[in-house]
Amino acid sequence: MNYANHVGYSDITPYEIVKVISDKTLEVREMDAKLAEGQKPEFIVGGFSAHCINQHQLKYDISSNPEYKVIRIRLRKNGCFYSSNGERFKLADEPQKFYDYNF
Repeated sequence: MNYANHVGYSDITPYEIVKVISDKTLEVREMDAKLAEGQKPEFIVGGFSAHCINQHQLKYDISSNPEYKVIRIRLRKNGCFYSSNGERFKLADEPQKFYDYNF
């Protein structure tokens, strides 16, 4: 696995694994993620003001950015990796980006 996606409440942000310190400790760095060309969220009236109807189908261009800060994440007994401030990460073969427009 080459990626550790940060899982917020409903958003997902891609991180790349920069260095393996041990089986339980990794160094990761956030990646750039921008909506791919031609991708646009579609909104309809609803919710507080509008509701995005295609947020799960949106594609993102994801790329490495060596200017971002490298952080350490550590494996906990529940099988997930966490940063020192409690952010949760899940390892993956592909970087993933999801933005919840409806939250």
